[in-house]
Amino acid sequence: MAEETPKKEVNMIIISDSAGDTAFNNAVAAAAQFPDAQINYRRYPFIINKEKLEDTFEEIVQYPNLLLIYSLVKDEMQIPVIRFVREHQIQSVDILSPAIESIQKLTGLKPQQKIGAQHKMNQKYFDRISAMEFAVMYDDGKDPKGFLEADVVLLGVSRTSKTPLSLFLANKNLKVANLPLVPDTHIPKEIYQIDPKKIIGLTNDISVLNEIRRERMISYGLNPDTSYSNVDAIKKELDSAQKLYDQLGCFVINVAHRSIEETAAIIMNHLGVQK
Repeated sequence: MAEETPKKEVNMIIISDSAGDTAFNNAVAAAAQFPDAQINYRRYPFIINKEKLEDTFEEIVQYPNLLLIYSLVKDEMQIPVIRFVREHQIQSVDILSPAIESIQKLTGLKPQQKIGAQHKMNQKYFDRISAMEFAVMYDDGKDPKGFLEADVVLLGVSRTSKTPLSLFLANKNLKVANLPLVPDTHIPKEIYQIDPKKIIGLTNDISVLNEIRRERMISYGLNPDTSYSNVDAIKKELDSAQKLYDQLGCFVINVAHRSIEETAAIIMNHLGVQK
């Protein structure tokens, strides 16, 4: 039996000076045309100054097979991006500039270069911005106090879609914190202080995780057969996570073969939140 060809991985970087919905929606629409590709979305919203932009560059340059999609209104923010992608020979897409330039040619008017001009500045919008910032701040258990302030806490082993789920739910005005689970490591005491209904335990099939992790190692040019992708090690991780979920009495979702949107819909239904 012929071996299945590994999916080609693309790290889709989305940089925006606002919430990043415009760029993200365009990225998802384009990626939908390539079901055989492994698309990893990495959102960097509210990049409003050059210091944040430079920090973003330092973080994303480590990823292979980059596609940088950006939605930046101001010229002084676009120029460093153009220089960066040229220097590192990265594929990039400028979402706003072509349309803005065309409108400018047709009208003879100069664009305002006003960030977030397409959004109505109502309370719902500001709540969404706050939720997005919260998700970024409390991603990967960076600060345990976030668990107590969150509307929902996602738990899961590596590659169970915690971060993209956090950002998707934040776009629905939910404050989300997440914690990666590793066997035999300390679980913050704050996790045991949360209403179990707010906790979502994410799990996956062993075979699916094995495939995802092997492909990830291959994309980095590394040996795919490591403890990270070992079937017995994965089973130990999943069993350890399930033991914690049973102890907490939390809601559990198997994300295998589920899209981010489908998993998010299940979570929102569980929380009683309107879609």
